[in-house]
Amino acid sequence: MTSSFIPEKREASRLAARMLLEVRAVHFNATTPFTLASGLKSPTYVDCRKLISHPRIRTCLMDFLAATVMRDAGFEAFDIVAGGETAGIPFAALIAERMSLPMAYVRKKSKGHGRNSRIEGNMAAGDRVLLVEDLATDGGSKISFAEAIRETGAVCFHSAVIFYYGIFSETMGRLADHGIKLHYLCTWHDVISEAREIGVFDAATLEEVQSFLDDPRAWQAKNR
Repeated sequence: MTSSFIPEKREASRLAARMLLEVRAVHFNATTPFTLASGLKSPTYVDCRKLISHPRIRTCLMDFLAATVMRDAGFEAFDIVAGGETAGIPFAALIAERMSLPMAYVRKKSKGHGRNSRIEGNMAAGDRVLLVEDLATDGGSKISFAEAIRETGAVCFHSAVIFYYGIFSETMGRLADHGIKLHYLCTWHDVISEAREIGVFDAATLEEVQSFLDDPRAWQAKNR
């Protein structure tokens, strides 16, 4: 790691939220909601891809995430780090470097030619794989990537992300049902708390975002 100082979990979450706000990776819009990949509406959107363009923040977040994984899963728990295509690939490379591990990546679907594999890089039967992505919403992509990893004979029980939505109650249970534990730095609750603290976004917008966070399904039903 580049730094021996790693803050405790709550402070790491607060700082991660502040970093996302500082680089304007967080977008709140209560007037014209965003359309998520699911087709549902949301007044919130986070773009973690922006982080790769900010070296100081990128370094801190990757130090925090590597430390979180090693603290919660073990210091010798993994043999390889795998990034999910596409946003997870740069973060997997950075985490692999910090943990002194090899790296591979997992395609969303096979190429349809050549080896027709979803795995790029060396991955062997029995390898213990840490799956890295930028964020987690309902856990669907984690399950798909983990299944592709397991098809090689490797094992994948852990996934690490910078940002976890933290507002859909079924997500952790769904991941657990597929044998996956999620490690993350911050959630929407951390972000809105920090947004209030440093005074970004107007009060009306924050109030509408809070109503979404309190009951996202009801908010989406009302804002189809």
